[in-house]
This record gives sequence, structure tokens and C-alpha cells, in this order.
Amino acid sequence: MESLDTVLAAHRAYLLGWNIGVTGGPDLPTYRSDVPHATLNGVLRVAGRTPPDALLEARRRLHGVPRVWWVGPDSDTGTADGLVALGATEVARLPIMTMAIGEAAEVPTPAGLHVTETTDLASFVPAYARVSGIPAEGVAATIEREKAFTGDGTVIRLVGRLDDGRVAGTAVAWLSHGLVTLYFVGTQPEQRRRGIGAAMTGAVLDLARERGVRTAALTSSPVGEPVYRRLGFQPVGEFRVLTF
Repeated sequence: MESLDTVLAAHRAYLLGWNIGVTGGPDLPTYRSDVPHATLNGVLRVAGRTPPDALLEARRRLHGVPRVWWVGPDSDTGTADGLVALGATEVARLPIMTMAIGEAAEVPTPAGLHVTETTDLASFVPAYARVSGIPAEGVAATIEREKAFTGDGTVIRLVGRLDDGRVAGTAVAWLSHGLVTLYFVGTQPEQRRRGIGAAMTGAVLDLARERGVRTAALTSSPVGEPVYRRLGFQPVGEFRVLTF
């Protein structure tokens, strides 16, 4: 299994791939996509900076866009509480989860679902935007950022389509730092409770296994955590996600 530091570095590398602004140094890395969606703009860690100093600099770099602060094990102890004291609101506590791909549980594919790699951003992005809460007016910007994505790794997009061609599920496999990290795993609302999210996750694990990758990682929503636990993922840390 890869170390937690490696998992966190891969997470930072993915979100920095969206960046079109000032990145900053390792003490306060930020990413700005200009997509009007908070999780696609933000602060990735605070290390060696006081919360007031970090807040001042982050506001300068990220002015005009909704944004979040990812405060995890790679940030200084006390950062989250220091930001809350400055007026931040904690919006979520998200478990960081990993698993050894070789120990993954078998995942059945629901009848009528076909999972393939895709480069069709015109259908892929609106599908994950609908699930992730990206507003309709932000979809075009998201597509453009996906087209221009840069990062220290490889992005592979997987789509699950029904027999009639409709998109039912999405997943992004981020191959970086020797592991695969999952993003935008989602099921269209009318197709939920059929095991599609688990099938999309299983497809990412299969893809990574074929490429010789041994470890998978993700940051789960609280509602998704039981699903990922059943597949074999275990929590190894936590992000406190804050916003002002």
C-alpha cells in the first residue's frame, strides 16, 4: 500500500491539473479553475503559514470564485480550528480511503450497463455536473477545463451507458504517484440503487489492475462511505472541508 503522504500528493496533483491561476508553493498550494463550483477552486494545504496569513493570500489568489479549503493530514495541526476562528464554516468531514486492488471484492455489472472509456466530454461532463452540483451555466467552462487539463499523471474517463445510449454513471481514474485515485464517481438520480456506482468503481479498479497499479484511493462523501467499505476501502485519514 502507498503511504498517506503519497495519497495526499496524488490528490493535490489532480486538483492542480484544473489550475489556471497562481499555484503558490508547497506551503500554500491553491488551484483556480474559474468554474463556478466551490470544489473546483480552493486551497490544498496550509504548512508553515499562520491561518490569518494563509487566508489573506488565498483571498488574493481566489477572489471572485467559490472555493473550499481542504484541511487534511498534510496541513499544520490546528489549521482547521484556526480558520474557523477567523469565520470559516466546516461544510463536510470527508474520509480519505484506500485499498489494495488485489483484495477488491468482486463487483457485478448491472444488467444493461456498458462501461467504456470515453473522450466524449459533451455528454460526460453534463452527467457528472448534474450529480456533483456544478450549475448548468458552469458546464461549458468545465468542458473547456477538462480539455485543457494538465497534471502530473494520466486522466482516464469511464462512462456507464444503458442499452439505449443514455449515460447512467461516470468515473474518473487519476493515475499518478503510483496509484489510482477516483473522482466524479456518480450515478444519475433516476438510476440509483441499482449498483451502478459500485460497478463504475469496480471498472476503475479493473483498469488500474491491468496497468499494474496496486493501490486505489478516494475521498468519500459520508453517504458513499458504506458502499466503498463493502468494496474493500478503509479510511486512512480525513479532510475537513471549510469555506468562508
